[in-house]
Amino acid sequence: MALNKKTVDDINAKGKRVLVRCDFNVPLKNGEITDETRIVAALPTIKKLIADGGKVILCSHLGKVKNGPNEGESLAPVAKRLSEKLGKEVVFVSDYHVTGEEATKAVEAMKEGDVVLLQNTRFRGAEETKNGEEFSKELADLADLYVCDAFGSSHRAHASVAGVTKFIKEKGGENAVGYLMEKEINFLGNAVENPVRPFVAILGGAKVADKLNVISNLLEKCDTLIIGGGMAYTFLKAQGKEVGASLVDDTKLDYCKEMTEKAEKLGKKLLLPIDTVVASAFPNPIDAEIEVETVDCDAMPADKLGLDIGAKTAELYADAVKSAKTVVWNGPMGVFENPVLAKGTIAVAKALADTDATTIIGGGDSAAAVNTLGYGDKMSHISTGGGASLEFLEGKELPGVMAADDK
Repeated sequence: MALNKKTVDDINAKGKRVLVRCDFNVPLKNGEITDETRIVAALPTIKKLIADGGKVILCSHLGKVKNGPNEGESLAPVAKRLSEKLGKEVVFVSDYHVTGEEATKAVEAMKEGDVVLLQNTRFRGAEETKNGEEFSKELADLADLYVCDAFGSSHRAHASVAGVTKFIKEKGGENAVGYLMEKEINFLGNAVENPVRPFVAILGGAKVADKLNVISNLLEKCDTLIIGGGMAYTFLKAQGKEVGASLVDDTKLDYCKEMTEKAEKLGKKLLLPIDTVVASAFPNPIDAEIEVETVDCDAMPADKLGLDIGAKTAELYADAVKSAKTVVWNGPMGVFENPVLAKGTIAVAKALADTDATTIIGGGDSAAAVNTLGYGDKMSHISTGGGASLEFLEGKELPGVMAADDK
């Protein structure tokens, strides 16, 4: 999926009102931002539009907003942090209606290079439903141009992500993607559609069900597919192995057999664990001390469950990565939140850090794991979107990407 979309470099923002959809869905604790990665990721696009003399109107969602608008999910802390990062005031529109009179007035008062941040888009409720049409139009009424830079939300056809583009187009405006979106599409798109080979894909995480289409799509694209994490035990059981009390999805055994056959037929390597770290119960709390032993995958005790790949498997997987030119990784190898059960994930992260290959981390838990373990700066690209990266790796078209104008 090569990017043939207009980017911020293709539009003239001078004197124009530019609505930018960012991903400011940051973690908050007692009203303070605990991780500002997403704010930092949005800065290049915002700074470019300010420098070009645009009137920059930012919008984003934050949290799931289940019980209606509330101060705990207001974007006020983001406006404060953004003002510090940009070295200029970011005017915050606190109106829960998002696009009401307060927003209109704030935008009317803007001069070139000014920045306004609208309230949490989800405060409008159901922005993905019929109400979304009205909201999309109101957002478009505030602006002349639209830029989507929220990759983490680009798999949702919401008002502020895709709906708004129709109304911007109708008034003769342009719809582009920001630098963050451009980078995501280039890395993930090229990795899957046009990889430098050998191309190794590593999939982990708990459930096979979450990755059905990803497994199938990647088998067609990659040279080697590595499976770890909880989902490996369904594959092992499908091969007739004893997996004890490990997490297994019995409804997906036939699918795992099919995928094993598909790999053989396509001449692809499918690597599964050969040894595993087992315990008598899942750690509770997750980081509690736990007694473990390592056993071969054809000798798992019936009363124990697998919680990480073993040392022999870690070596096997690391070897497969050594000769790779492109590696995509989505999902940890075990319960990485527990120090005793993080060894497999650490080994894979280290193997990726040591290789010269283009290494792409597909968001979610793998991104958290790589950053927590201190290998983040050794990766070529860490995706900012969990669900969006997965859908991209499945080969799906993302609404937020498709809605941008072609060059």
